[in-house]
Amino acid sequence: MHDIRAIREAPAAFDADLARRGAAPQADQLVALDDARRAAIAAAQDAQTRRNELSKGIGQAKAQKDEARAQALMAEVAALKDALPGLEVREADAAAALDTALAALPNRPAADVPAGADEHDNVLVHSRGTPRDFPFPAREHDAIGPAIGLDFETGVAIAGARFTLVRGDAARLQRALGQFMLDRLSRDHGYEEVAPPLLVRDEAVFGTGQLPKFAEDLFRTTDGRWLIPTAEVSLTNIVREAILSEAELPLRFAALTPCFRSEAGAAGRDTRGYIRQHQFDKVEMVSIVTPEASDDEHERMTACAEGVLDALELPYRRMLLCAGDMGFSAARTYDLDVWLPGQARYREISSCSTCTDFQARRMNARYRAEGEKANRFVHTLNGSGLAVGRTLVAVIENYQQEDGSVAVPTVLQPYLGGRNRLEPRR
Repeated sequence: MHDIRAIREAPAAFDADLARRGAAPQADQLVALDDARRAAIAAAQDAQTRRNELSKGIGQAKAQKDEARAQALMAEVAALKDALPGLEVREADAAAALDTALAALPNRPAADVPAGADEHDNVLVHSRGTPRDFPFPAREHDAIGPAIGLDFETGVAIAGARFTLVRGDAARLQRALGQFMLDRLSRDHGYEEVAPPLLVRDEAVFGTGQLPKFAEDLFRTTDGRWLIPTAEVSLTNIVREAILSEAELPLRFAALTPCFRSEAGAAGRDTRGYIRQHQFDKVEMVSIVTPEASDDEHERMTACAEGVLDALELPYRRMLLCAGDMGFSAARTYDLDVWLPGQARYREISSCSTCTDFQARRMNARYRAEGEKANRFVHTLNGSGLAVGRTLVAVIENYQQEDGSVAVPTVLQPYLGGRNRLEPRR
């Protein structure tokens, strides 16, 4: 959500930021809606003030035995009493119209975000690791995976397209990956482990920016709750409607959860294999910080995700997304793309974003700075640390052997009882 006061102070700058995201100018319309809201507030306040003045005048008229004046004043009070509910409705409607318009607009990109329309305009920050030189033709995960437990056919038979049954060694490897990621974030990087709700209310998905614009990307239950598309929703809303002390910040949360996405608009994309699923596991990081700390926290969070890839010895690159390729709530986003030798290209495995105060305004999440009386909005950040299913894909492809087996990364071997190789089922 945007600050209407900031828009009023610099409408041209606001429209310029929206233009960087490919959106049409909105400042004039928003200021007009705010003018209507202010006029409605003033009209209601004026009516209430006049009613109070008239009430005093009635008492004075009665004290002076001026019954005619008292009756006239009482008639005017009655008229104002009848008018006030309509004025209050007008005020509420004007405020709702402004809020609705503001809620539909994406966050403003940070000053250092490059211009561009899509992924082709993203900027390489750095790359780490060297892709392995295979002495045999590298295969994709969907060719290797079935022999170790990626059961695509049964998953589809049970639940339909974009569902996979993971069993046997593949299931153990996937569990090991999630546990390793969560252990690393909580043990080495100070994230508090959380087991959050997977079903949330409207207010939660509105707070993080999925509603109202992206409802079709979500799954909804018959009782009106939403299945989380990412644990970002649950974790960020921990501070919803809260007023924190500055001493409590930063807050850092991490969770390993199933995530559910309808993949609306993704028809024909990654229909094979385990890349794009309706249900998948992900380790999510969320930070709640002061505005002054958010840029440093963004770098820290992204480095935490990179550390997982470094430990797994998977080649990857960090990309700074252009303004046109960022998510709705993000002010700046780094994507981490892992090398998949079977596809011979990099694929996204983590996205780390700073959302400034955009989500905090939607959630009314604030803190009281030391020595200040007024409350300030916190800054929120979120990132994948990592997408577990895609990491499973990356491990299978990067650690594949010519005989169809898959070597186990060193850091995962303790989670698999010391095993260093997953043998294919014959």
